[in-house]
Amino acid sequence: MNLFRNSFSGGCRAVLAALFLTMHFGIASAQETQDPDISVAAPMPDITFTSWTGPYMRSQMLGFVRPYEEASGSRVNVEHYNGGIAEIRDQVESANVIWDVVDLTQADSLRACNEGLLENLSDIDLPAGADGTPASDDFLEGALNDCGVGVIVWATAFAHSKTAFPENPPTSIADFFDTDTYPGARAIRNDPTVIMEWALMADGVAREDVYATLETEEGVARALDKMDAIKSSLEIWESGREPVRLLNSGEVVMSSIWATTGAVASQEENADFAINWDGRVIELDLFGIPKGSRYKEEAIEFIRYASSSESLAKMVSYLPNGPTRTSSLTLLSDEILGQIPNGPAYEGNLHIMSDAEWWARNHARLEEAFRAWLSTSARQGAAGSTR
Repeated sequence: MNLFRNSFSGGCRAVLAALFLTMHFGIASAQETQDPDISVAAPMPDITFTSWTGPYMRSQMLGFVRPYEEASGSRVNVEHYNGGIAEIRDQVESANVIWDVVDLTQADSLRACNEGLLENLSDIDLPAGADGTPASDDFLEGALNDCGVGVIVWATAFAHSKTAFPENPPTSIADFFDTDTYPGARAIRNDPTVIMEWALMADGVAREDVYATLETEEGVARALDKMDAIKSSLEIWESGREPVRLLNSGEVVMSSIWATTGAVASQEENADFAINWDGRVIELDLFGIPKGSRYKEEAIEFIRYASSSESLAKMVSYLPNGPTRTSSLTLLSDEILGQIPNGPAYEGNLHIMSDAEWWARNHARLEEAFRAWLSTSARQGAAGSTR
């Protein structure tokens, strides 16, 4: 027993001695790093980038997230969300901001900026274009605002089943609502944007008059009346890949679809649908920094890198959305230029530029009308958040 007690006591003394030496030299080491003559490079903190998932996120990961990590030596944590500004509002209002850079639609960027949910980026020093063009002249109209820096130009188009319409397939946005000539179920995104513009254009309203018409209660009623034509067997989607599944499975014969995602998926094996570019609604996405980000300066550096001509062109090469910088276009192949929504290949088709400022002011009003219409007219489809 005494032998055990002595051994145990000796072991404790050895552990305590080792602990003392470790603490002593650890403190000394820490004091040495405080020597003003010794320069210690502090690693940059991790930032969190939040965007849409699916093929779009992949294009960003390969286009600028991984290259930025390699160039900066820092790590970017990547999250995904469903869009909108509710989660940003919750973080800012609770003083618990965990996102540092967010990919926002133009309308959401303006709404969040107007609500004071985003940091002001009006004085951000962005790099000149690859051809030397100043950033202020290089970005497309609407791609820079007080709280945002442009990422992509994208579009929503509609797709049709090739099996359902092997001959005389639909070609115009009016055909989307023509269930007599083109019978079968339709699918639309769970949002009033796009479908309400489409309804008015299909009803004969000139695209330059669409938003003025939606400004009135009569115009909203006119759009909803036109939408009644497709409501008896309507599917609702939120995930960018959901229209692909619905079309390939034969559950619907036509669906709104994010054009780039759809164009790529239509080339997949066993794909049974084609994209129609007529009536497409063109929109922008912008980077934003939630108000109160602890790493605002690092977030700005990330945005500066990701929004360069080269980064945007590289991203687009993985998924052919349009870059928001004109100088990026010269870095793209003819094949990619022939696929991007704002490229020359589709200039002859009817299209409309989404009025983001108008939607920022009117989204809540039209969403209420859309929800009331939807509650008695649609079956909820599967949900998700890819793009």
